[in-house]
This record gives sequence, C-alpha cells and structure tokens, in this order.
Amino acid sequence: MNGFRKGLFATIVAIAFPLTQAGAATTTFDGARNVRIASSSDACGNGATVSIGINNGQIASSSAAVTASGRVAEAGSINVTLSTGIKRAVGFGRLSGTSGSGTWRGALCTGTWTAERM
Repeated sequence: MNGFRKGLFATIVAIAFPLTQAGAATTTFDGARNVRIASSSDACGNGATVSIGINNGQIASSSAAVTASGRVAEAGSINVTLSTGIKRAVGFGRLSGTSGSGTWRGALCTGTWTAERM
C-alpha cells in the first residue's frame, strides 16, 4: 500500500504542476491593449482601433460600442470575436509581452490586426 500512495502522490503532482504553470503563464498577457484593425479591401473600411482588456487570459472589450470575447493561451496564441450590432469578426494571432498581430475575417471582409499594450 505504501508504494500505491507514493505512486498516487507522484501522479497528483505530475497533473497539478502543469496546471499551475498554465495559470501563471496566462497572466503574462493580462492588461489593456489597443488593437488596430486594417482591411484588405477599401470597401470594408480601414483604420479602426478597439481597446480590449485581458484578465486571466479572458478577453473583454473596454468599449461600449464593440463587444469583445475570446481567450489568450499560455503561449500567447489568441482567438477573439468582435461584434457591434449585427456585424461580427473573428480574429486569430499571437501576443507577446508588449505587442501582437494576426488576421481577422468577417462575413464579407478580411484583414490584419496589430496590438500594443497600453
């Protein structure tokens, strides 16, 4: 039975250790960011900026006009959905400690985004 307890303890530690690391890593990206959105088509508009907040890896908008939701993974990969009224866009990319970039797509438009920590 003593060997069983040691094996059980080792298994619990092996499972718990990566989980604590993941939680700590996610907070690296927490804080406010300005996101500049560019479109690949003049018909879709260009040059919008949106403020988002990241708390414990969860994304929320800092603007009443735009709703943001999504998640930042521990390595910095990000997926986010922005919506205003009936318009909706989904973005993917990567964040670093102070900046980030990626692509987005909506119903009729696509483009790129860049982000900077505020």
